Parts: sequence; structure tokens; C-alpha cells
Amino acid sequence: MFNPIHSSCHSLDIEGYDLPQQFTFPFYYEPHPLCIKAAQEVQNYLKTQNDFQHNFGLIQGKKGLVIGKMFGVMLIEAPDGSIGYLAGFSGKLGEKNYIKGFVPPIFDTLNTSGFYKKGEEQLNIMNADIEALETSKALIKAKANLEEEKLKSVSELKALKAYLKTQKQERDKKRKEARLNLSPEVLKAYESQLDEESIAFHFKLKHLKADWKERIAFAELNLRLLEEDINALKSKRRTLSAQLQRQLHQSYAFLNAKGEHKDLLDIFETQPPAAAGECAAPKLFQFAYENKLKPLAMAEFWWGSSPKSEVRQHGQFYPSCRGKCEPILGHMLEGLKVEPNPIAHTEPLKGDLDIIYEDDYLLLVNKPSEFLSVPGKTINDSVLTRMQNYLPDAKGPLLVHRLDMSTSGLLLVAKNKKTHKNLQKQFLNRTVKKKYIAILDGIINANSGVIDLPLRVDLNNRPTQLVCYDYGKKAVTKYEVIKTENGKTLVHFYPITGRTHQLRVHAAHHKGLRTPILGDDLYGRRHKRLHLHAESLSFEHPVSKKHVLFTSECPF
Repeated sequence: MFNPIHSSCHSLDIEGYDLPQQFTFPFYYEPHPLCIKAAQEVQNYLKTQNDFQHNFGLIQGKKGLVIGKMFGVMLIEAPDGSIGYLAGFSGKLGEKNYIKGFVPPIFDTLNTSGFYKKGEEQLNIMNADIEALETSKALIKAKANLEEEKLKSVSELKALKAYLKTQKQERDKKRKEARLNLSPEVLKAYESQLDEESIAFHFKLKHLKADWKERIAFAELNLRLLEEDINALKSKRRTLSAQLQRQLHQSYAFLNAKGEHKDLLDIFETQPPAAAGECAAPKLFQFAYENKLKPLAMAEFWWGSSPKSEVRQHGQFYPSCRGKCEPILGHMLEGLKVEPNPIAHTEPLKGDLDIIYEDDYLLLVNKPSEFLSVPGKTINDSVLTRMQNYLPDAKGPLLVHRLDMSTSGLLLVAKNKKTHKNLQKQFLNRTVKKKYIAILDGIINANSGVIDLPLRVDLNNRPTQLVCYDYGKKAVTKYEVIKTENGKTLVHFYPITGRTHQLRVHAAHHKGLRTPILGDDLYGRRHKRLHLHAESLSFEHPVSKKHVLFTSECPF
């Protein structure tokens, strides 16, 4: 069990540990040893607790919806100088906002006497009323009556028009016969009689059209009157929902170390994302500031089964999400001394790029790990900028494809537009053969196989990718195990498609190999480097038309 200093604050034995000098940069970090120790205490509690019921998906056959959770710990200094930690969880736990030992929510959406639950109840009543009206016998009958009237009008008008057509043909026949057999005086009177008959039929069609127009208009009016009640109620619901949403966003007011408040509407320029402010990190900061506790460091870990789309390893540390938390924490971190973003500025690459082949039309670069293919937001040095300097007279986009910053290996560069177009077409037609070598952080059961998991970007946590069968792009990877050693697996990957982070997600996802690549700081655990290398590339030379194969020795 936790050892509380007070309410949600817990003591921590820090003997033998150095305290952090700067607060954790929450979007890319190595957990401080004291945060790891605090997290282990929370994890031990989660393994044995009886304070709440929640199905994390760790016990086979346990009842209830499986929902893994992100937990957070924050190392804090109390006003008296004592050191402890706070614990928090994202969203709700066991359908509760308040759990003993964890920091409370910033705003309690489950408070039955609060405006949100009361407003939600009103909306639920409106929803029930709308559903009752939309499924009422009167509305169903009105819709059916309108459709029936429309069908009858079409049928009757069609029948009358067909009859009028035959009558016209009959009159035309009579006119021809009369002109042959009747005297002019009698013919004139007879044709006048036929003309009157034609006019009478014309008015009959006109009156029938008018009659049906009136009957349909009456049916439409009857339906419209019923729908107006529904639309009025829907309009009232929209207004109430918007008011409730705005009040809710204003109720999520976040403090920072300077004592300044900002709500969700102040922080987000557009509509705040759903559940913004419900993650563990904002809760931890809020409780610390409200109770005059100084944040020293933070770490977040995943507990439970991985979600269907994301890659989450049980018990593993992860950075805060960017879509929801980055704008909020940007405000909440103000006034704290925070570690610099380690990936905003990397060590510059010394020396020239390793060019393993070059001719008049193309060249191949052996890109080092942690070096960009193209310039980033804060880093300009990249393969592209180096190639622009190396080939000042080259025309066209130069790079035919890209590699992740952390991936090393072969990159193909075209020296002119025609070559680039030819090579790019080969990539699009999937005739270029690519082979990667990787070390997986674990042992897999199969020796070879194919992974087919469609991918799309995680809009709330760029640049990570999600497995998505509804909106994802097709992503297919063949793999082959080379050997297993010391709890690791050496594999060859043969990507059929070329999606962002394809090999990394296909390795780590529970529907893929369930084993992340060693050193994958997005989908696995950090290490000295990402152990993924683009080892070989084969294609048809755009000019010689010969099949060429290039290889790069694996650096790990």
C-alpha cells in the first residue's frame, strides 16, 4: 500500500539517489531513477489492490470491458523540504474519478449534483423525446402517406398521358379520313369538334396535375408540421450541448508554476480535442500547484493490454501525448526549469555523407542513424540539404524515398528529373526490392511470415502511427528470422509497401510480431540506437536498364 504524506501524496525513500536538477521534458525523456522507483511502488499496488474493480486485460477470462490505462508519477518537493511523489491515472478508473492514493480530476464530470451531469441528463431526456417523435406512428404514417401519394400521382398521370396519346392518335386518324370523305363545310365543323375534344383532354391533364400537386402539398405539410417539432427540439439540443460544452471547457482551468490560470478555450485555438485535460500528466501538475508542491520530475507508464490500434507495452514508460497534452503542458510547465527537448537539437554530423555508389544519373548514400532524410522543424542539416550542396546543378527533387531519422542505411538520390521520375515509378510499381535488417527486443515464435496491417497517423500523437482498418493505408511486410541470441531476434524485413514507421509498428503491434525493434523510442524501449538498417536496395537502372543491387554493411 501507499505510505501517504497527506491525501494523495506519498513518501519515497531517496537515500542514495541524486535529485533531478531540471523537470522532465514530458514528450521525450529517460525516466529519472526516483520516478522509476515510484512507478514500481504504484505497479506493485496495482497488482495487489482491492480498492477498485477495473479490467486491465491482464487476467484471462475476467469480466468487464478490457481497458488498459496510462498512469503517471510525479516526484515532488513539499514546502517543508520533504520529497515524495504523486500518482495519477488517465480518464476514469473502475468508472470512478476518485481513487484513494491518486490525485483527483481537474473537473469531476461524474459529480451528480454538478452542472455537467445535470446538463447531460437534460440532453438524455431530449434525445429520448427526439427518438420518440422520430419513431412515432404519426410520423411513420405521414412519411408513408407522402410516398404513397407521390407514387399514385405518378401512376395516374402516366396512365392518363398514355390514354391521351392514344386519343390523339385516334383523332389524327379521323382527321385524315374526314379530309378524304367530307365536304369543306362539314369538315370544318368536324375538325372544330375534334379540336374541342383535344382541349378538353388537355384541361383534364392539367386539372389532374393540379389536384395531385395539392394532395402532395397537403401530405408534405402534414409531415413538415410533425418534423418541425423534431427540428425545434434538435435546435434546442444543439444550443444546450454547445453551452454545456463551453461551460465544461471553461471548468478545465489549468495552473502553472507562476500561479496563472488558463482554461481549455484559452489554450486551444480551435475546438479542444475530446477528453483534453483527462490525462495523468495535467492532473499531477494541477494537484501539485494547488497544494504548493514543487514538481521535480515525472514519468508515465502503460498498464494493461494494448489498445487495438496503438502500440502499448504493459508496464513500459511512454511520453505524454502531443495532441491533447502538448498545448496544456506547454502552459503548465511555464515557471519550471525544464530539460531541453533532446530531439530539437542533435549532434551535428561530422564529415561528409558516405556515398557508396555514384554515376552521371544517380547515387546511393549510406545514411547514418539519427540523421534526417529531409530538414525538420528545428534541424536543417539532412541528406537532402547535403545533396543540394553536393549537387548544386542537379535538377528535380533529388531524394527518391526517405528513411526515418533513427533508421540507418541506403538512400537513393536522382540527379535529374527524368531519372527521379523513372525511379519513383519503380517504387510506386513496387518493383524496387528493399531489405532491412533489425534486432527485435525479444524472441518471436515464427521463422518467417507476412504482416498485413493498414496504417494511418495518430492525429492526437504525431508522428506515431496507428493500425486502422477503416482509414489506414495498406501496409505489408515480409519477414524472415536469421537467428535468436541472448533474448533477442535478428530478422530481415522485406517491405512490400513503404508507409511511415511501417516496420516499427509491424514489429511492435500485438497483431504483428508483438516484439518491438530494439531501441525503438516510440513503440518500444530506448537504447543506444534504433536497431534498424536499410541493408540492400535493388532496381532497374534508368539508363542502362540493367538490374542493379547495392548493399550496406549493418553497423550493429
